[in-house]
Amino acid sequence: MGTSKPSGNSDKRAKKGPSQRQLRVAENLRHELSQIFTRIDIRDEDLYDIVITVSEIRTSPDMRQATVFVMPLGGKNKDIVIQALGRHRKFLRGELSRKVSLKYMPELHFRLDETFDESGRISDVLNSKKVAQDLGEKSSDLPETDSSIDS
Repeated sequence: MGTSKPSGNSDKRAKKGPSQRQLRVAENLRHELSQIFTRIDIRDEDLYDIVITVSEIRTSPDMRQATVFVMPLGGKNKDIVIQALGRHRKFLRGELSRKVSLKYMPELHFRLDETFDESGRISDVLNSKKVAQDLGEKSSDLPETDSSIDS
């Protein structure tokens, strides 16, 4: 007997990525949530004087769940900020429902956006002398960030 794949559209959708509607709704939610963070003062000591960047929102295909990727400015107290936002997610969902007209407002799940850290790490690797050496560049063409000599 041979192996068979389950038939259905779920495999096709998973490979395809988010729909245009998901992307449009997610961007609208991201914009409005950013406005809420700048205009509304959430009464929580953990969020006092913290500027929060909402970098991305990903919605589930049925639009019932939304993962909100945030980063506090400067990256300070990341875990504390995520926990505080989790405590206030029902309040934030209610505020969003006043601003965005959807049949169902998605449940919000806050996650730390680690792309900033990852992009910095990749940039450091690409600018290293070892990578430049592999590319055949002369050491005089390199930025003077590392003065050690690799052998």
